[in-house]
Amino acid sequence: MSTMTKAKAKAAGVGRSDVKVLERILGEGYGPGAWHGPDLKAALLDVAADLAFWRPAPGRHNIAEIALHHAWCVRNVRGQLSGSTPEPFVLEGEDWFELSDGRRLGWPAIQALVEKEQSRLADLIAGIGSGKVESKKTETERFDLVLGVTGHAVYHAGQVQLVKRLRSA
Repeated sequence: MSTMTKAKAKAAGVGRSDVKVLERILGEGYGPGAWHGPDLKAALLDVAADLAFWRPAPGRHNIAEIALHHAWCVRNVRGQLSGSTPEPFVLEGEDWFELSDGRRLGWPAIQALVEKEQSRLADLIAGIGSGKVESKKTETERFDLVLGVTGHAVYHAGQVQLVKRLRSA
């Protein structure tokens, strides 16, 4: 971990009693709104099923795959923070899942899964902050995981916005 990240965590006062910083960081990436433009929740909100499964080019991910990938990553972070193996994922495999249409998993189910995973992560962070849940990760490691998954959400929000723009072009 970089010295800069340690300094940021210390400066932000991230500790067991100060979960507000981690909650605020999560909000920047997924919602309820961010200063930088659409967060991932907002980016996914107006996506119809036909657009969700539209592939911008061969070998490129569609919005449904991006959203499902993010849900898997959030579940992974939740497991790392809690120190336990998360429950099985909705589809067999890991990280990226090819979805050419909604037969394996429909768009509303993917949207609900992303929301559920983000909510479960937020609840876990609140539990760690209140002392109801113990994490074997250090404060700095927790900060890094939350910051990382938030950067991940912001990155993919940008990808979603780009795919929407490409489709309308």
